[in-house]
Amino acid sequence: MTTKPGTSAMSVGTVLTDRFDRALLYATHVHGGQLRKATTIPYVAHLLAVTATVLEYGGSEDMAIAGLLHDAVEDQGGEPRLVDIRNRFGDRVADIVRSCSDRVVNTAAGQQKEDWRARKVRYIDHLKTVDPETRLVSLSDKVHNARSILRDLRKPDIGSAVWGRFKQPKEDTLWYYRELANAFALLLPGQLADELMEIVIVLENE
Repeated sequence: MTTKPGTSAMSVGTVLTDRFDRALLYATHVHGGQLRKATTIPYVAHLLAVTATVLEYGGSEDMAIAGLLHDAVEDQGGEPRLVDIRNRFGDRVADIVRSCSDRVVNTAAGQQKEDWRARKVRYIDHLKTVDPETRLVSLSDKVHNARSILRDLRKPDIGSAVWGRFKQPKEDTLWYYRELANAFALLLPGQLADELMEIVIVLENE
């Protein structure tokens, strides 16, 4: 780590080793065949975008790997997946991934998710307890998600239909992103948090 997370790009580049290569292959395997919500975009595109942002804002290799794997526990296996990540990539990566997950349940094994709003409120509160490096990985994820919503909202062939991709009403999705933007503005102020806030303001007014 060469700069304060979330503020500016590194003056000395992060060295990516074969651990990163293995993490990329692992992420591609774990999310193989998965697409972004209601699109034909391979899910790995999101993981690469998050990881790129982490690196652009001063992230270490552990943080970059966590960026690749940040959805693996939440979407693809719950606690058993987290144990596997810990065994393969170490405690630091696993701890960041766990902190970026708003649930650790294995839905394939029949475990039930908690109520959506309760999970989101708890996640926002949880951001207050984690370190700046973990916040940067989470913020990178949220910024890319918000960018993707805005991009598709402005596509003539999608427009307001983008909100139909979510199980919750548009108002609830906007509430969540507004709360995230407010939290990151306080917890990790800087250019990236500002970008999230700017996107949220546009989404609220489009």
